[in-house]
Amino acid sequence: MSAGAANFVRRIPEGEDRERLTCADCGFVAYENPKVVTGSVVVVGSRILLCRRAIEPRRGFWTIPAGYMELGETVEEAAKREAREEACAEIAIDGVLALYSIARIGQVQVLFRARLAAPGFAAGPESLEVRLFDWDEIPWAELAFPSVHWVLRAWREAGPGPLGAPRTNPVEDLRGTTPLAEGA
Repeated sequence: MSAGAANFVRRIPEGEDRERLTCADCGFVAYENPKVVTGSVVVVGSRILLCRRAIEPRRGFWTIPAGYMELGETVEEAAKREAREEACAEIAIDGVLALYSIARIGQVQVLFRARLAAPGFAAGPESLEVRLFDWDEIPWAELAFPSVHWVLRAWREAGPGPLGAPRTNPVEDLRGTTPLAEGA
């Protein structure tokens, strides 16, 4: 090992109740915490903006514009940035639509209902194509992630009025541990 390189091991630090990545030399604990994902169900009239992914995971599948939050931005700023990056869209956020805990992959997802703030959209570098879908046209079998299914249904249930409390994980998957079925 080179001079100055940390010597991390997994162990239960004093005062903790689980294994942590800990420096064997100085005791520094490198906490591994969930990532925050933010995005939006962008609505134009009665149609929903979806992006076909140009990147892994789930390349070629459809999703809402969403992604990881960056340091220094709010969840709203991150959602707007993701809409610009993936759909070349400027959006106005109406409010929080859903808050999901996806324990299986260590994510907390904050998803908004939004609308276009300026006309136009196009595929950004992370999207193969971007389209508006009526509810009956949504390619359910080609949606990228379980939470995309959940949030689209949450949008439908919420309707166009005030949002009320954010939707949360469905009762059949309270911890977000169920991946999509094979082929879905």
